[in-house]
Order: sequence, then structure tokens, then C-alpha cells
Amino acid sequence: MSATATLPTIAFLGIGLMGKPMATRLLQAGFPVVAWNRTLAKAMSLEAMNAVVEEQVSDAVKQADIVITMLEAGPVVRDVLQGAVGAMRPGTLVVDMSSTQQSEAQEFHAYLKAFGLSFIDAPVSGGVVGAEAGTLAIMAGGDADDFARAAPVLKVMGRPTLVGPAGCGQVAKLCNQLIVGGTLCIVAEALLLAQAGGADPVAVRTALRGGFAESRILEVHGQRMLDRNFLPGGQVKSQAKDLENVLVAAAAAGVSLPVAELVTQTYRSILDAVPHADQSAALLALERLNPGKRVGDAPDKLP
Repeated sequence: MSATATLPTIAFLGIGLMGKPMATRLLQAGFPVVAWNRTLAKAMSLEAMNAVVEEQVSDAVKQADIVITMLEAGPVVRDVLQGAVGAMRPGTLVVDMSSTQQSEAQEFHAYLKAFGLSFIDAPVSGGVVGAEAGTLAIMAGGDADDFARAAPVLKVMGRPTLVGPAGCGQVAKLCNQLIVGGTLCIVAEALLLAQAGGADPVAVRTALRGGFAESRILEVHGQRMLDRNFLPGGQVKSQAKDLENVLVAAAAAGVSLPVAELVTQTYRSILDAVPHADQSAALLALERLNPGKRVGDAPDKLP
């Protein structure tokens, strides 16, 4: 698709922490984008990049070829789709990039199909940094033909992979969040153990890097913990929601995940206190369990 006129029109619903940089990438790539957000002012920020901003979701989707939703949770996605579905043209492809339950994604697929609309669930991993850089991991569930139609759009935002039928994108995202959440907790434990054992946790992190313990979590969030920088990239409330959905998916699949249960409890323990803190605040949950033990002496940076 070499000419702008041949590019599909995108309705982007949800211009929040992740949605704004994702929509920005599409605009920079030349896609015609119609933006909508429940708080209109957030969508208005895209006008300077030639996005069309609509106050009503029905107006945002009526000329779209592809509708992308990037919303807080399944119930919000449901409400927005119900408000938009009557205005969509037959054959419109809806790509939900929110993190929801597998059963919700399957519900959305069936609901939209009844209106002659197509659906892919395509949740992402990579945080705001990945959204800004266009390097998100995008895990898609749906029909192969629908995925092929969406792929040129998704590739502007990251690396899309079709992992199975509708709902399977959400399963893959939950697998991702389980690994991320679990690793965050282990990194926090390692740094606290280093500190409590008399070692320099900064030097311990440096020593571990390059060995089998190396990971993106140790690199990025290990440094955040050492700096005690809990200003949000990802957020505790999002990680907690995803981990609760992991347990729901495990129950539905008939499997027991004991480590997932422990990690979920860690995030539950700080959800009320620091819901908007970065997910590296798993360290704060651990320090609550160990009164008098603390990594470093810097003040906490919290939202």
C-alpha cells in the first residue's frame, strides 16, 4: 500500500496511556485515523497530527474499515462495542487490543459476527516504551484471513503473531503477564535478599546480568527498584487485573497454577495502596512482608 488513499481508515477507540502512542504511530505512518475517547480532551491531543476527533463513538466508527479498541477492561469494551456496533458498516474488522478475559473475547467475536462484522483479539505487551517505539509484542486470536487484513496495521505498532482462534490472543497475553509478574516478584526478592545479606544490590544486579538470570525485567525493572522509581509505565492495577484473569483462565482450563496464585496475592496486597504505581512496586509488597528491610535508601517516587 504505497499511497495514502489506499490505506484503510482506522477508528481508534481509547486514547489513554497506551492508546495515544499507538494511535500516534498509525498517524505517523500515514493512516487516516478517527480518534474517540470517553474523556474527549485526551483524543483532542491527536488533532495536531491530523487525526479526526469525534465526540460520539458512533460517529467515530461509521466510515472505518478497521476499528481498534484499546480500553481498560472487558466490561468497558462491551459497553463501547454496544454503542458502536449499529454504526459500523458490514465487513468492518474490529481489533480489540485491550486485555480482557478469554471468555469475553469469545463473546465479542460471537456478538460482532451476528452483525456481519469480523473480530480479532490482539492484546499487547511492551508498555508505553514499546508503544512509542512501535515494538509491541502483539498476540492475535482470530481467523487467518482477518489477521492477514489487520497485519499491515498491526506491524506499524509492533510484532503481531497469530496464536489461534478468537480468544487465544488473550490466553497468550495472560501467559505473558504471568511470566512478567512472576519475574518481577523474583527480581524484587533477589534484590532484597542481596541487601539484607550484606551485599550491594546494585553490584549484585550487575553481576547477574549476562548470566542465565539476565532478563528484560532485571534490566529495566531491576533498575527501577534500585532507584525506587515507581512512576508508572505499566501499573499495579493492570497487572493485578491480568493476574486475576490468569486464575480465571486456569480454572476454565482445569489446571492448578500455584505460583500464579502467589504472584496474584502479592499484587492484591498493594492494589488499594498504590494502584497507579509501576508494576515494579512488587518490591513494596515484599518489603511490607519484611518490616525493617528495604532496598536502598532513596525516597520512593510514586504517582
